[in-house]
Amino acid sequence: GFFFSVSAPTEISTVSVLYALFLGFMYKELKLKDLPNIIVKSVLTASVVLFLVAASSAMSWVFSITQIPVFVAEAMLSVSSEPWMLLLMMNIIMLLMGTFMDITPAILIFTPIFLPVALKAGIDPIHFGIVIVFNNCIGILTPPVGSSLFVGSGVSGVSLEKIMPKLMPMFYAECVMLALVTFVPELSLWLPKFLGLM
Repeated sequence: GFFFSVSAPTEISTVSVLYALFLGFMYKELKLKDLPNIIVKSVLTASVVLFLVAASSAMSWVFSITQIPVFVAEAMLSVSSEPWMLLLMMNIIMLLMGTFMDITPAILIFTPIFLPVALKAGIDPIHFGIVIVFNNCIGILTPPVGSSLFVGSGVSGVSLEKIMPKLMPMFYAECVMLALVTFVPELSLWLPKFLGLM
C-alpha cells in the first residue's frame, strides 16, 4: 500500500495493528482479557512521543517568535556564498536543532529559511531536500528529543543509558553517509536524471 501510494503511513500502521490483533486471536496468543493491558501500554508509549512533539512544537514557536531562523540565514550568507560551505553550515545547524526539535516542526521552520539561500548558491532543490530530510532522520534518533529513540526504549523496556553506547557506531556511520550525500550531489540526483525528471 505504501509503495504504490495507495495509503499513508498512518493508515498502514492501523491496518498492521488490526492484522496483528487478528493473528493474535487466531493463534490463541491473545485473549479478550489481555486487551485492556495492551491498550494501556500503547497509550503510555504514544504519550511519550506526543509529549516530545508538544515540547518540540513549543520550541519551534519560540524560534519563530524570536526570528532565530532569519538571523541564522543572514549570518550564513555573510560567512560564505560557496555551496559546499553553506551545505556544511546547514548540516551543523540541522543536526543541532534535530536534537531539540521533532522532524515536522524542524522541516516547516528551516526549509523556508534555507531554501532561498540554497537556490541563491546554485544548490539543486532535490539535493537540498534530501540533505534536509537526512539531517532530520538523524535528529529523531538523537537525545534529548529523539522521538524514535524514546519509542524504541519504551517498547523494548531498555533504558537510554544502555541503548546509547550501542548506537554510537550507527551515528558515526550516519554522519559519514550524510557527508557523502551532502558533498556528492550525484548520489541524490542520478535517479531523477535517469527517470527524466530533471
